[in-house]
Amino acid sequence: MEVETKSTEIRCQEMSKGGLAYEVILAEPVGVPAPVPRRADSPEKTPSVEEIQEKLKAAEERRRSLEASKMAVIAQKMQKIEEASRIRSEQTNNFIATTKEALDAKMETHEEKREAYINELRARLKDHLEGVEKTRLTLEQQTAEVYKAIEDKMTTAADKRDENIKKMLERLREHEEQVRKVRAGNQERFQQLETQIQDKLQQAAGRRLQIEAEQKEKLRNHVSIQ
Repeated sequence: MEVETKSTEIRCQEMSKGGLAYEVILAEPVGVPAPVPRRADSPEKTPSVEEIQEKLKAAEERRRSLEASKMAVIAQKMQKIEEASRIRSEQTNNFIATTKEALDAKMETHEEKREAYINELRARLKDHLEGVEKTRLTLEQQTAEVYKAIEDKMTTAADKRDENIKKMLERLREHEEQVRKVRAGNQERFQQLETQIQDKLQQAAGRRLQIEAEQKEKLRNHVSIQ
């Protein structure tokens, strides 16, 4: 084994008789430290079949949980759309019934204000129709968004076989068909109401002309008597 030495140390000391004394100190030999043996790397553990299956199972469960959450959100949106359609339909039915009752009632009283009142009803009908159309467009947009969300989910054959998706699509188609029928029925009822209002206006105009003719006749008779 090789040995390395540090530099030799020399000390000088003056003696009393005029001489010098030298002291040579040799350093202790230092051995080169033996290299530390390198620890062999342990080979990576190969996952077992059971561990792989467990990981795949956990991943599948996470995917199913995520899909279930997405479907729950879609179902909630669908429920809101259906509820909004139902409320709007009830409001329309109540409006038509109330307007018809008011129209018939006012035709029996306040003869001099019939035309003004009927025109007011017509304006209210127009405003309601505009509100119905605005709501319809909003619901159609929301329905289209739900439909697209479902279509985006159907990316694989497994998704297409999903019974929940099939049920949701069927529910969406039924809703669209119901909305179409309700809209067609409301349009027909609105047209009938508009026709009734127009008839009442014509009746009021005819009645006004009749009253004017009667008043003119009374005036002529009054003048002739004088």
